Amino acid sequence: MSAAKKPFTLLVRWDRGELSRVDVSGIVNSFRIYEPLRRSPDLFRRVHVGEYGTDIVWTDAIDMSADTLWRLAQEQSGATLSPADFKQWRERKAYTLDTAAAALGISRRMVVYYEQGKKPLPRVVALVTRALELA
Repeated sequence: MSAAKKPFTLLVRWDRGELSRVDVSGIVNSFRIYEPLRRSPDLFRRVHVGEYGTDIVWTDAIDMSADTLWRLAQEQSGATLSPADFKQWRERKAYTLDTAAAALGISRRMVVYYEQGKKPLPRVVALVTRALELA
């Protein structure tokens, strides 16, 4: 586990040996508990694996679960649904950008971001596309 060069990005070696670069900036910038990390890049770089390997830890009061890291790694790598697969889903359903946005409960802009790979596709959106595929 180490802090990568990009702010709020971690290089994670999973228990099976694979490496993932995980951007945790969305979480760090959203929750008050991570405010000390926003103020101190040095503190962020002091990240380490928790005692039982189920989380990462900065201080006794600041941690993040391995499940959260895994979910982010999957979303950011496109493992949940790649941008190309997302676009193919929309085209298969004959959805316009607007109708896809309405069906998914997101903005048209986010549909475009997901298709272009500019934003990682959240797992929940991938699951909704699968449910809509069955409808």
